[in-house]
Amino acid sequence: MQNKGVVRLFTILFALVCLYQLSFTFVARNVEKNAAEASGGDQLKEVHYLDSISSETVYNFLGIRKYNYKEVKQRELNLGLDLKGGMNVTLEISVVDLVRALSNYSQDSTFNAAIKLAQEKQKNSQEGFVALFGEAYEEIDPNAKLAANFLTPELKDRITFSSSNKDVLDVIKEEADAAIKNSFNILRSRIDRFGVAQPNIQMLAQRGRILVELPGVKDKSRVRNLLQGTASLEFWETFENEEVYPYFLEINELLKERQQTSEDIAAEGQETEVTTEAVEETIPAEPEVEETTDDLLDEQTADSSESDELSLLDELESTGDSTDLSQQDVDIAKDFPLFAVLTPNVNNQGQLFNGPVVGFAHFGDTAQVNKYLHMPQVKALLPRDLKFAWTQKPFDENENFFQLIALKITTRDGQAPLDGGVITDARQDFGQGRASAEVNMNMNSEGAKIWARMTKDNIGKSIAIVLDDYVVSFPTVQTEITGGRSNITGNFTVEEAKDLANMLKSGKMPAPANIVEEYVVGPSLGQASINSGLFSFVIAFLLVLVYMLFMYSYHAGLVANIALVTNLFFLIGVLVSFGAVLTLPGIAGIVLTLGMAVDANVLIYERVNDELKAGKGLKLAVRDGYRNAYSAIIDGQVTTLITGIVLYFFGSGPIKGFATTLIIGICTSLFTSIFITRLTFENMLGRDRKVKFISKMTKNLLQNANFRFIQKRKIAYFISGALILLSVLSMVFKGFDLGIDFQGGRTYVVQFKEDVKVEDVSLMLADEFGNAPEVKTFGSDNQVRITTDYHIDDDSPTIDNKIEEMLHEGLVPITGEISKEDFTQNYIMSSTKVGPTISDDIKRDALIALTLALIAIFLYILIRFRNWQYGLGGVAALAHDSIITLGLFSLFSGVLPFSLEIDQAFIAAILTVLGYSINDSVIIFDRIREYIGLYPKRTLENNMDHALNSTLRRTMSTSLSTLVVLLSIFIFGGESIRGFIFALLIGVVVGTYSSLFVSSPVAFDTIKKVKK
Repeated sequence: MQNKGVVRLFTILFALVCLYQLSFTFVARNVEKNAAEASGGDQLKEVHYLDSISSETVYNFLGIRKYNYKEVKQRELNLGLDLKGGMNVTLEISVVDLVRALSNYSQDSTFNAAIKLAQEKQKNSQEGFVALFGEAYEEIDPNAKLAANFLTPELKDRITFSSSNKDVLDVIKEEADAAIKNSFNILRSRIDRFGVAQPNIQMLAQRGRILVELPGVKDKSRVRNLLQGTASLEFWETFENEEVYPYFLEINELLKERQQTSEDIAAEGQETEVTTEAVEETIPAEPEVEETTDDLLDEQTADSSESDELSLLDELESTGDSTDLSQQDVDIAKDFPLFAVLTPNVNNQGQLFNGPVVGFAHFGDTAQVNKYLHMPQVKALLPRDLKFAWTQKPFDENENFFQLIALKITTRDGQAPLDGGVITDARQDFGQGRASAEVNMNMNSEGAKIWARMTKDNIGKSIAIVLDDYVVSFPTVQTEITGGRSNITGNFTVEEAKDLANMLKSGKMPAPANIVEEYVVGPSLGQASINSGLFSFVIAFLLVLVYMLFMYSYHAGLVANIALVTNLFFLIGVLVSFGAVLTLPGIAGIVLTLGMAVDANVLIYERVNDELKAGKGLKLAVRDGYRNAYSAIIDGQVTTLITGIVLYFFGSGPIKGFATTLIIGICTSLFTSIFITRLTFENMLGRDRKVKFISKMTKNLLQNANFRFIQKRKIAYFISGALILLSVLSMVFKGFDLGIDFQGGRTYVVQFKEDVKVEDVSLMLADEFGNAPEVKTFGSDNQVRITTDYHIDDDSPTIDNKIEEMLHEGLVPITGEISKEDFTQNYIMSSTKVGPTISDDIKRDALIALTLALIAIFLYILIRFRNWQYGLGGVAALAHDSIITLGLFSLFSGVLPFSLEIDQAFIAAILTVLGYSINDSVIIFDRIREYIGLYPKRTLENNMDHALNSTLRRTMSTSLSTLVVLLSIFIFGGESIRGFIFALLIGVVVGTYSSLFVSSPVAFDTIKKVKK
């Protein structure tokens, strides 16, 4: 083996990198274990403890780099919601409503007809709504001017009557993109304040959709309201720091007196719940508002204020975390209880800073500050026109401290004097002579009058821009601003300026976010999934190790097992490095990868045995065995890799997790099977150790097989034809049990205290829903799955909560009189919602994925073997496998005691089966090609039979090892993936059959007919 030193070095470095990446998971688990012990089982105390150490160093990597708990958590192995419980939500921004709003709700018949036509087109297209709207408008009236519908005050500077339809669509597209991004930023800000560990929010490519994952949440209603609530943008006048500081001194005196009479003052403010989380971006401390682009603010003052604040922060942080009290901290807490958690906005000499910032606090202390400020006795000390709001983002480099802003109430009803509805436009720009970005903001005539009064009364003071009760900016007014045109300047980056402009426009442009897909897993079901997944994984892994020892002797089997263990280590290490999420199907993907990784070792060992039978010495046989196996290994793995890539791009959620582990597993198994085993064998042979590549018990297994596969092909055709006919008849007359992925609807898995009858549950719910929803036993007899399409087209924010209430009311005879919260948290184990637009997309994506996989595999075989007949034989086998698997799912649906739904997981199973089946076929084709080159005078039938028989032991060995793995997952892996694994089991059996009796015979017949 050449370059052994390079391979060894790469292996060592790769192992060290994986060990480094996995170390964060072990450190995080250890910290959380200590937190659980320190809190004595109190979950709230545990959360507070972890919050308090988020910025503390918990991992010192070899003295080179220090990591705090927050950084460690970001690098640990992420578990999917199906393993740890939580909520997965896909929201869709209503671009339709946005387009209508931009047109000022035009009543033009062509415009409204185009809106309806575009909505119909969108059901069967991946194009965005704006593009489809443009196409529809042209179809309805090619000569109509789209600009006539958008001559509004908001767009007058960008759209004129002479603007072409394309120009108008470009402006609408730009506005839609800005609205979607703004919705994304608002949602991200809300989620960061929700107090969820490791939330995930990402913008999806299609249709303005946003994916939100919230691990561990229990209050689903609160999450739905949070995500679908309309953003509230307001402008508030502010107090100066010097006006509020005396009240803080009085509050300290009050709290000090109460401390002397009570040991626990925290209970006084428990009525108010406020949580604040840090987010990633920072906002300039004091941006400016000005009427022109002239720089009228003394920036040096603002900068020195921020500098002094940060220097004070450095002193605070150098003493440790805010919750780690020294004796000095204890003294402060006694004499100044409020200032113990809220640092006043003063410099190092004790002088008050100007501006509306009255203090700042560590994010772990903001809740306590709010409790103090909401105490009735404290409220009595404060002026009625004073209210407080935290900044939306932290202002320090480590993102730990938030500023507290003093807002002034100037209206009788206590509302803001100005809201976002008056803004007609806002955009990012560069001012004259400025290096940083600025935001230009325009208001309508009504807003301009109020804005002129506010700016006139607050020259030299700040006006706070508040979004969802959090301050996003508090610029200082330089002069009275009339006409409604303002420039907000400061040390903005381009992205910060764009985000602020989009946020300002959000008050005018209604682009509601509707939940179109929802997946909820309760924590108990998540823990059960972990237990079943890990148990099935351990069983499957041990069975594979035992099988290799049994089949290929102690020596070769042990080397293969070392490669498998190394493969598992590398696979999980790479998963962590990429930040991939491990799901239950992902665990199945790992186990399946291990089963398929055996295939490469089997190919090599069979080749080595062939070389030994030819009379070669052990070292030469090993060298030639590896060399001759490379082609088949790479061909087989590449075809499986194709299906994994297709799954990754067209799957979602857990299915994408399955595809991720499959792709990474194929790559790592190639490396370990080819290089790690080769290095091990060469090391053993270099020390003259005797190595056996087959055990005594299996030495003669299928060794001299001489089956006439090609001659008996017509019998196989008859069997396959009968199975296909039976499958087609079942699909036509019986149909499928379509999951909500393909027809839309809601599914709830409900677990009762005692066994229930499906018929009773169905009748109880019929009165509530008008007609009986579908109810099936799910696993044990005390657990059912309820499926309904009741009001699935309803996009109102309250409909999901309403349906859960109907379930709660309908099942009272079984559950008894319990609260809805108790029912949703303790009885509903999981729930799934798929809206009609999502189900249409899933069906289309499934069809595209299957088509692309077949085309890609055909093209690969065509290029690799330079013979389209082999490609046709391979695709025929894949079609054969797909139809029979579909047919058996149809035939046994409702017969077997587990779900056989056709859903995304089933499509993933079909694609995996295609990859597995073509893997077998390609290896056989590779051997046929080799024999045709070695024995050109033999007939094609003879060479094909010879190739099929010579690879038969490898085919059966790989299939058996994979079946053993799948059976262990099927039995021990849990109810939620049983149907998925059943599809894989069918596929492996049918795929093994087709690789022997379909692909090669079809290629043989096609070659013969072409020659004739």
